[in-house]
Parts: sequence; structure tokens; C-alpha cells
Amino acid sequence: MEKKENQLNIELSAEVAEGTYSNLAIISHSTSEFVVDFVRIMPGTSKANVKSRIILTPEHAKRLLFALQDNIVKYEAQQGKINIPENKNNPPMPPIGFSGGEA
Repeated sequence: MEKKENQLNIELSAEVAEGTYSNLAIISHSTSEFVVDFVRIMPGTSKANVKSRIILTPEHAKRLLFALQDNIVKYEAQQGKINIPENKNNPPMPPIGFSGGEA
């Protein structure tokens, strides 16, 4: 078997494999990078902590966008449409102190 020269071995530690739950993503950017802060907001609390921050180049952010779009299309083909309910009594919290958007 021929060995591929461009093969990349990616390792996943047990700690990272457990994952970190997030129910809010705050996205901001500068001319050279995108910053995605993953936050966990718990009901009944007025404070939330950033659980993880990922910093991406603009090019990699766009690649991530395309990869997410592709995976959502595949997911919805198998599982059905993902509905995002609009709750008028409890609208999403706006990002505070950030220039950017939220997801």
C-alpha cells in the first residue's frame, strides 16, 4: 500500500472527546480574525461564562460556514427540518460588549 504524503493524523484526548455544552455562541471579528465564544447560559441566572473561545482566520471561518451548511443539509435530509422556535416572551439575549452577532 502506498503511503500518502499529505496524510494528517488527528488525535482526540479523552478530555476533549467529552465535549463542552454551549447554548449560545457570540461571534466577533476584526480585519484579520474571527472570534467565536461558546457560552453556557443556565436558566434563572444572570451570569454566564465563556466555556471555550475559538479564533479563526477569515478564510477558515468561511470554510467552517460551508462545512456547517453541508452538514445541516445532510442532517435535515435524514432527520427532518430543524425548527428554531420564536418565543416572544423570552427572545434571545443580545450580545453585550461585543461587535458581531450571535448564534
